[in-house]
Amino acid sequence: MKIAMVGTGYVGLTTGACFAKVGHEVICVDNDNDKIEVLNKGGMPIYEPGLQDIIRDTVKAGRLEFTTDIGRATRESRVAFIAVGTPTRETGEPDLTFVEDVARDIATSMHDYHLIVEKSTVPVQTHRWVRTTIERYNKAGTPFDVASNPEFLREGSAVDDFLKPDRIVVGVESDRARKLMEEVYAPIDAPLVFTDLASAELIKHASNAFLAMKISFANALAVVCESSGADVRQVTRGVGMDKRIGPAFLNAGVGYGGFCFPKDLRAFIRIAEELGYDFELLKAVEAINADMKQRFVQKVRGVLWNLRDKNIGVLGLAFKPNTDDMRFAPSIDIIAELVKRGANVRAFDPQAMDRARRIIPGIEFCERAEDVARDADLLAVITEWPEFAGLDLTRIKQLMRVPIICDGRNLFERGEVEGLGFTYLGVGR
Repeated sequence: MKIAMVGTGYVGLTTGACFAKVGHEVICVDNDNDKIEVLNKGGMPIYEPGLQDIIRDTVKAGRLEFTTDIGRATRESRVAFIAVGTPTRETGEPDLTFVEDVARDIATSMHDYHLIVEKSTVPVQTHRWVRTTIERYNKAGTPFDVASNPEFLREGSAVDDFLKPDRIVVGVESDRARKLMEEVYAPIDAPLVFTDLASAELIKHASNAFLAMKISFANALAVVCESSGADVRQVTRGVGMDKRIGPAFLNAGVGYGGFCFPKDLRAFIRIAEELGYDFELLKAVEAINADMKQRFVQKVRGVLWNLRDKNIGVLGLAFKPNTDDMRFAPSIDIIAELVKRGANVRAFDPQAMDRARRIIPGIEFCERAEDVARDADLLAVITEWPEFAGLDLTRIKQLMRVPIICDGRNLFERGEVEGLGFTYLGVGR
């Protein structure tokens, strides 16, 4: 099938490339000329494991191409996915301007039946506005359908999440749209869950809100564990073994980040307010997440006393491992507070250094993980990159001025670290 994928961010680029991998002909569209030029030259605007190889192979096979011409992409496809950004406004509601712009461009470019699919995360009932926009600008009266197909891709494992999903949610309003979406996803071995359009839109926000709630629950539990002498890892292990709960997203730490959870949670709270419901539970989830970053800084202050002129080495800047995404990364607020209090901060991340340099001022960026430990009074672990767990801690201790590790992700084993002579502080331990 011929597919147009409008938007080449994390979702659009991964989805378009993976559709091409399973056999479809895909045209990826973006109005960012520089990004399209990079992609056409074989470069990558983002870091996502495995994605570059898929793009290289599918471009070579003639099943994937990149363009800024949305008109051509629409005319040469049967199904058009809208996968553009929906940034948060100051009010907390998502900005759907890009979605509207794309819907309008598609409407003016269609020459025969088209299925327009919402892939961007949008508020419930957005499909009505997409339909209305297309009807208004579809002067030729070309027949079309609107569908909703929310994404559940995790940065760092997006390729596997697409090719081996738990389920595929599709909201449709006609048999024709359903049959097309069945054809689109025929190469993927996963349950197809068909719903009405509003339910599909709501499933995405509800899923992310629930996962954020699990993380904040684990973090609130960590505070109780620290005060009571319990170990949050042992507690969440026992809790997560209950099949009604499950172990995923019960890891205590310095809080969640990334673009999806903070944005979608805020948007869901706003959506609920507009529908007449005060979603206090989700407001508490937000507050707990913000509090964990402050508690981490307080923990550093508690072990170092004053922070002025103290050398602090930071391991990890991206919001999670296996990505270079710095959006809403906990490291941003934590480092800003450390610098504000006079600390000298050195930092390293395996993938996010270039992005971090543009948004985190006043610190030194190092070329290796070991370099942040040199003359450090404390080593702060903020992102749980696997390679950090394999560091030679004996060598790290020799480099440090004072051997203290403040582990914001519970990456290390306390007994092992303390056995080497470090002072160790974890989260909820």
